[in-house]
Amino acid sequence: MASERPTFDELPLQKDGPKGNAWGLWGPDDQLGMLNLLTPEVTTAAAREIVDGGRVSVNLPLGHLTPPCFGRAPLEHKIWQKTPRIVFDDALSINTQSSSQWDGFRHYGFQKEGLFYNGKTPDDIRDSNANSMHAWVEKGGIVGRGVLLDYAAWADSQGLSPEIFSPTTITVSTLKQVAESQGTTLRSGDILFIRSGYVRAYNKLPAPDRLALTEPAVPSAIGVESSEETLRWLWENEFAAVVGDHPSVEAWPVQNREYCLHEWLLAGWGVPLGELFDLESLSAECKKRGRWSFFFTSMPLNVIGGVASPPNGIAIF
Repeated sequence: MASERPTFDELPLQKDGPKGNAWGLWGPDDQLGMLNLLTPEVTTAAAREIVDGGRVSVNLPLGHLTPPCFGRAPLEHKIWQKTPRIVFDDALSINTQSSSQWDGFRHYGFQKEGLFYNGKTPDDIRDSNANSMHAWVEKGGIVGRGVLLDYAAWADSQGLSPEIFSPTTITVSTLKQVAESQGTTLRSGDILFIRSGYVRAYNKLPAPDRLALTEPAVPSAIGVESSEETLRWLWENEFAAVVGDHPSVEAWPVQNREYCLHEWLLAGWGVPLGELFDLESLSAECKKRGRWSFFFTSMPLNVIGGVASPPNGIAIF
């Protein structure tokens, strides 16, 4: 990790830049952000999470969301036989954020300042490969120790029924309670998973209700609270990436624009955001085993200039 990591109160690092930025922490031309925390030593330690090799996928099918949120195009899958041979080919057309996805650093910038991670401009994004996700692939993907904070299971145990399709906020104090109830400890470089129950609730909806979710230009959904307390906790715990089973990780629409997690994490710190991951089987596996940490590996699509990508993620126990 960086030799001298600043405290949260010492941010922003680039004083004439946007609020809270950590630009330059890993160098002016860095493309990895907090993925730099996934050192060989951290990955080696994470490999000790593998006990018997049990594997769980965390990927929704590409065409699962029907239709996707935010006006995104659905999957188009074409298959054809190459007659007269007994051979088939197929072709895919997808929006890379239409199902389970990683948000990369060229996806969402500081809205007021118009700047992306390490101060890149929209012109930099259009005219170069700055902040492209292929840099993650060249580094070997996202590989480390995953930790699940199963808020949905905890809420069930407390007799709570949070509104899933409203901007219900999950606070840091609640996440700490979840971790304590699980006996889960956090380490520097962890990949944090938060299960809100969104995918579970979505899967129970009939088709007309799924369609109705996408009709607002800015659909509402449960998520982590956008607050200084949340950001301070994320920074102090040194997460390499943050993942949720909900559309935006943070409650959406953003309840406090001053602390918009998309701005601070993607554009400010270089923290990948995983959205709409399928954490249902992972939740069941963790409960069965009585532990909520695991080895995690994810290889995004190797697209030069990539903005976002399906995760291709696997949890290994």
